[in-house]
Amino acid sequence: MAETAVCLGTFSAVKTLWEVRIHKINEELRREKEFRQRSAGRLLLVWEERAALAKLKEKVINEGGRAILRIEEEEWKTLPSCLLKLIHLQEWQLHRTSLQKIPQFIGRFHSLVVLDLSRNSIESVPKEIGQLTSLQELLLSYNRIKSVPKEISNCISLERLELAVNRNICDLPPQLSDLKKLSHIDLCMNQFTAIPSALLNMPNLEWLDMGGNKLQELPDTIDRFVNFRDNPLELEVTLPPCENTDEEEQQEMFGIDFMHMYIQESLKKTGNVESCTSGSPPVMNPNE
Repeated sequence: MAETAVCLGTFSAVKTLWEVRIHKINEELRREKEFRQRSAGRLLLVWEERAALAKLKEKVINEGGRAILRIEEEEWKTLPSCLLKLIHLQEWQLHRTSLQKIPQFIGRFHSLVVLDLSRNSIESVPKEIGQLTSLQELLLSYNRIKSVPKEISNCISLERLELAVNRNICDLPPQLSDLKKLSHIDLCMNQFTAIPSALLNMPNLEWLDMGGNKLQELPDTIDRFVNFRDNPLELEVTLPPCENTDEEEQQEMFGIDFMHMYIQESLKKTGNVESCTSGSPPVMNPNE
């Protein structure tokens, strides 16, 4: 009986030892497999990034002394981080690419002068865009943007801002009044019910388009070149009759009739208005 007990004990010890060894071997095999998979994944990622970078480099052109990334009607829902290899770019022109998001690393492109991402599917603007202190033109029309970040006010060189046909923007942050060089703004086809206060304090604003919004009234201080067509405004002014059908159609197309009404109304307050022709939009000149 004693011998049988010893044999059973020895067998159990050997069995346990082999189970431990087998478990260790299986663990080593599992870790090795995971390592190979991670290595293969990293290698695949490297090759994908190289391929994406090569494709992006093909889209870079030199025009007017500027390095421009120009992509038209190609599928680029996101932009790869390898784009940072082209940090010298001065313009982005990406149209109809289905781009859904402006990458946060946009702030590292300090040489950007023009950022044109119009006609995409962008839903938001990252605050990092405020790091682009050399940016002169920010063109984001025909997207799905709902709000404008206050950090844009840090783009101190900005001269042109276009946010037309985003359809959901209803206000601008007051900090944008710090943009002393901004002269051209397009906000048409959105949800503005009033002129943003930031616009009233921009010293160099020369051109403003707010057509197709929901404006109910105008402030007394608006006396620049403006377009307020297709807004539910009411002005008690009688327009002079059109002389021919072509003139009438042209007024309807470009909203000249309403701009003329607005300027005639403003004339009562300022007494200064620059003469308008049937083929040219009216312009108010506050310096005369």
